[in-house]
Amino acid sequence: MACVICTDPRQYVGWGGQQWATLPELVAEGHRSEVREEEPGLLGLGVTPSIGIGQRSLLVTGSDGNVLWDVPGFIDEAAMQSVDDLGGLVAISASHPHFYGVIVEWAEAFDVPIVLPEADRRWLVRESRRTEWYRHRYPIGPDITLIRTGGHFPGSAVLHWTGAADGQGVLLSGDSITVVQDRGWVSFMWSYPNLIPLDATELDRIESAIEPFDFDRIYGGWWGRVVSHDGRGVVRRSIERYRTAITDTSALEP
Repeated sequence: MACVICTDPRQYVGWGGQQWATLPELVAEGHRSEVREEEPGLLGLGVTPSIGIGQRSLLVTGSDGNVLWDVPGFIDEAAMQSVDDLGGLVAISASHPHFYGVIVEWAEAFDVPIVLPEADRRWLVRESRRTEWYRHRYPIGPDITLIRTGGHFPGSAVLHWTGAADGQGVLLSGDSITVVQDRGWVSFMWSYPNLIPLDATELDRIESAIEPFDFDRIYGGWWGRVVSHDGRGVVRRSIERYRTAITDTSALEP
């Protein structure tokens, strides 16, 4: 048996070979959910000790109900209770297939749709009758919009939410637009672990997809990976820097 996500050139199989675990096994090993408030109305759900690549999820409390974004590969009663205490869910989505995690288990627990880009349909390896597919944009109420950007995957996406950052809006970006260690910048890759860049055409596609939306903060896929202000400006400057880097690295010298 092989994991199609792991054997894809964007990712890799660990040096020790393919490994599998069930949710009960992970619980027995001591894994548990960790819940933190990122800002008013935005809750982070992670796993400790971390699992896989260590991403955390985000719960967005929209005006028409809550949306769960980028679930990790773990679910337990504590995480479900935290979400239930805030009013449950109206939908679940993700930025790209590496963050599909236990998305079906969450959908079954709350009986809500999984909303994903049609372009990445082949990567949802566990089919669900709850799945709804979109092509370019998908509004969830008046203040949340799913936006397909492409790039990292054909269906890579971001979530835009107007009801945060004191009304200036936030972008939940996963790895579609990744917040880097210097949190004044973001970056873009076809493969992050294997260091395969995107080309200028894909950068144009990403820039065009998010251009109509205003946002001040950007939340990446991990704890602490947050651009705290001027998110639009950060993306714009980062795209220009990236274009320079793939054409003339000497221009980046101080």
